[in-house]
Amino acid sequence: MSNHTQSGADASDIPRESWVDRYAPAPSRPWMRLARLDRPIGTWLLLLPCWWSAALATAAGPEPAWPNPWYILLFGIGAVVMRGAGCTWNDITDREFDGQVARTATRPIPSGEVTVRGALIFLVAQLLLGLGILVSFNNFAIAVGAASLLLVFPYPFMKRITWWPQAWLGLTFNWGALVGWAAVAGSLSAPPLLMYAAGFFWTLGYDTIYAHQDKEDDALIGVKSTARKLGKQTRPFLFLFYGITIGLLAAAGWAGGLAWPYYAGLAAATLQLAWQAADVDTESPQDCLTKFKSNKWFGLILLAGIIAAGRI
Repeated sequence: MSNHTQSGADASDIPRESWVDRYAPAPSRPWMRLARLDRPIGTWLLLLPCWWSAALATAAGPEPAWPNPWYILLFGIGAVVMRGAGCTWNDITDREFDGQVARTATRPIPSGEVTVRGALIFLVAQLLLGLGILVSFNNFAIAVGAASLLLVFPYPFMKRITWWPQAWLGLTFNWGALVGWAAVAGSLSAPPLLMYAAGFFWTLGYDTIYAHQDKEDDALIGVKSTARKLGKQTRPFLFLFYGITIGLLAAAGWAGGLAWPYYAGLAAATLQLAWQAADVDTESPQDCLTKFKSNKWFGLILLAGIIAAGRI
C-alpha cells in the first residue's frame, strides 16, 4: 500500500510518543517538530562530516592528540540548529507539496499548527543562533561556514527541476567536512576536499534509499528524485555510490598521512555500507527508513577509526 492511500495517522513521518511528546511543553511541540528535534538522524548526518574532518585535521598533525572537545561540542550544537533551520526552510517552501502527501500532511505548517510568518521568524532566530556558534571559530572557518547558505537556500527547489536533488543535498549536507578542517587548520587542503567528495557520494546513496519511501506520491505530484530516476536499477547504483565513497575516504586518509587504525575503521564501515546496498528492500518504506537511519553507525565507525589513528 502506498503512503498516498494510507490514513494520515498511519502514514505520518512524525514519530508517535517521541521525547518531544513526553517531555516538552505543549506550546513548544510544533516548533520542535518543525526543527525535527524529534528525529535526530538528520542531525547526525549533518554533524558527522564536521566531526570527521575536525578529527582528521587533528590526526594529520605531527603529534598524537584527541580532537578538540570544545570544537566537538560547538559542531554538535551547530548541527542541531542548522539542521533545524534547513528543515524549517524546506517546510516553508514545500508546504503545498507536503499538504498533498499523507506522510508529510501532518507536519506543522501544512497542518496549520505553525503559520508561514511564524516559521519565517523561527528560521531567522535559528540562523542567528547558528551565526553565534560559527563566529566562535577562526575567520577562515567563518567564511567557509557562511558560504554553505548558498547551497542551503536553493536546495528545496531542486526536486522541481532535476532528477538528482540528492546530488544537491550531498553538496549541502557535507559542507561540514570543509568547515571542520578549516576550524582546526585555518585553511583547506587535499584531505578535507577528498572527504567532502566522499560525503557527496555517501549522501547520493543514503538519500536515494530514503527517497524510495516517497516515490509513488512523488510521481503523483510531479516531484523528481534519484529513486524515481533509477527505479529498479537502484541497487547497482548504491554499490557504485558507496564504492566511490570508500575509495575517496581511503584517499583522504592517505593524503592526511593517517596510521593503520583509520583503515581498520574504514574496512568495518565498508561492511556497513555493503550491507545497506545488498539488503535494502526499495519496495518497503519501513526497510528504506531503517537502512537510511543506519548511516549514523557508518559515520560513527569511521569517526572511531580517525580518532584512533590520531592517537598513534
